Amino acid sequence: MKEPAKTGSGFWRSLRSGGVPSAIASVFGAPSAQQMAFIRSLSREQRRTEVLHLPLNRLETVVFDLETTGFHAQHGDEILSFGAVKLVGDEQVDEFYTLVNPKIPVPNNITELTGITQAMTDQAPALIDGLHDFMAFAGRSVLIAHGTGHDKAFLNAALWKTSKIQLTHRILDTMMIARWLKPSLGSYGLDEVLEEANIPVTMRHHALEDAKMTASLWKEYLRLMRHKQVETLEDLYAYLCNF
Repeated sequence: MKEPAKTGSGFWRSLRSGGVPSAIASVFGAPSAQQMAFIRSLSREQRRTEVLHLPLNRLETVVFDLETTGFHAQHGDEILSFGAVKLVGDEQVDEFYTLVNPKIPVPNNITELTGITQAMTDQAPALIDGLHDFMAFAGRSVLIAHGTGHDKAFLNAALWKTSKIQLTHRILDTMMIARWLKPSLGSYGLDEVLEEANIPVTMRHHALEDAKMTASLWKEYLRLMRHKQVETLEDLYAYLCNF
């Protein structure tokens, strides 16, 4: 397995070196009324309504995946890696990948599944560094993942542990979209929906590769949704709510 590359914004390194206004940096110190107000303003910004009316072919999204030490964020399992692809409509514009040090042993079965070893994580950045670089990369984008429950639980646990905030981004689940668009498929795991969509499988259980394949799936679903006159995020939410 090649040494993972890391791309994306250095926003949080800039924050720690004093290159970001103190109003932002203060969020990560001791809580205060001012800081809580700032966090709520961030939450409102992520939930801005105008994005609902933006055509899907102009919507900025970040398709992401996490690898973790297990499946239970609330019972001690930790994030091992972040992978993400940024799109505008169906055009990829950037990607992001980093390992992080979970500060707990990497189970043998997880190493067998992901290729991530204890030695690799021992040399990796701290969780707060990887997490904040990922969040800076995500910015204001709508987040997309396949089977979002797992990833959202781990992101929320990590955000609360490091920064005492919760995820406020809008999130789309390609598994839910697949159930709507392909009601007779039967099984909706990533392998099954990729096969049904004729998307080649490159490397499973690698955060960036899984994110890339899920991004290809999102592009295919964008094409199918255009035939159903689904033009905006609001249209898509309406269909999924009624499904």
